[in-house]
Amino acid sequence: MDTVSPQTPWSYVLQLPHDPRAPRVARMTLRAALQGHGLAELLDVAELLTCELVTNAYRHSDGLATLRLRHVEGDRLRISVWDTNPLIPAPFDRPPGVPAPLSVLAPATAEGGRGLHLVQQCADDWGGYPLGDDLFGRSGKLLWFDLMPKPELTCAA
Repeated sequence: MDTVSPQTPWSYVLQLPHDPRAPRVARMTLRAALQGHGLAELLDVAELLTCELVTNAYRHSDGLATLRLRHVEGDRLRISVWDTNPLIPAPFDRPPGVPAPLSVLAPATAEGGRGLHLVQQCADDWGGYPLGDDLFGRSGKLLWFDLMPKPELTCAA
């Protein structure tokens, strides 16, 4: 008997401390959730892109971060990371899905600066939102991306 239906909405939230081990913990949690919900085909890309967002949260903020994994309509997976830094970096500073021009890419000799462009290229959709102070004193930003399973190619005999 199948106890988990792929159409059942689900969501997981993981609070991450400002710690260099946070990306690894996020990847392990993501792996367990996606395997548990039958979305293992999304694992490689989801892990890579999640690691980029969580690593940026650690490097560019000085507080906690929150990872959220959510099943959206159909088989769409939305992964979002909130952190305390309100600055939305390129290419996420544009409307969702609008690619950044090549002029904002990191130079070929740079050691970093390509991670969010990787998210832009590999995700089915992506975006970022500034979050103002709310009643609980949380502010910062939320960066997110969506992934969808790709249809399998079949050959007619």
